[in-house]
Amino acid sequence: MWRARAHIELACVAVTAAALCLALSGCGVATRAGAQPAARSVRVTERDFRISGPRTLTAGNVRLDVENQGPDQHELLVARVGGSATLPLRSDGLTVDEERIQAAEVGSLEPGAPGARRQLNLRLAPGRYVLFCNMSGHYLGGMHLDLVVR
Repeated sequence: MWRARAHIELACVAVTAAALCLALSGCGVATRAGAQPAARSVRVTERDFRISGPRTLTAGNVRLDVENQGPDQHELLVARVGGSATLPLRSDGLTVDEERIQAAEVGSLEPGAPGARRQLNLRLAPGRYVLFCNMSGHYLGGMHLDLVVR
């Protein structure tokens, strides 16, 4: 009788070990409901009066890896735009009126020092977007990038 019990206990240990291996490796384990798929990493660089990055992306979760190549501080704002990528200016004529585009803004990074590397996680739906720096005169100087998400 003790042999039969030992075989049963050994079989239970083997099944438990196999289940633990599957759970740790992620094989056959469903993600929890509502879990977000991993974000794709996209490189974006900022330098005076220029933002470089992709011009098209696939819709979904995206992580912007933003590097400020200086020589000044730069911020990054991402706004969804309609037919025109031109953004409204404040009365100073030098900066974008962020209050007027607030509903269209999908993400932003505070100003980063030259050499800083920052990340911005976004969930982008299909449409047109503009990435821009709104430091005084930077947007007007060409520091923006049009992005189409499909």
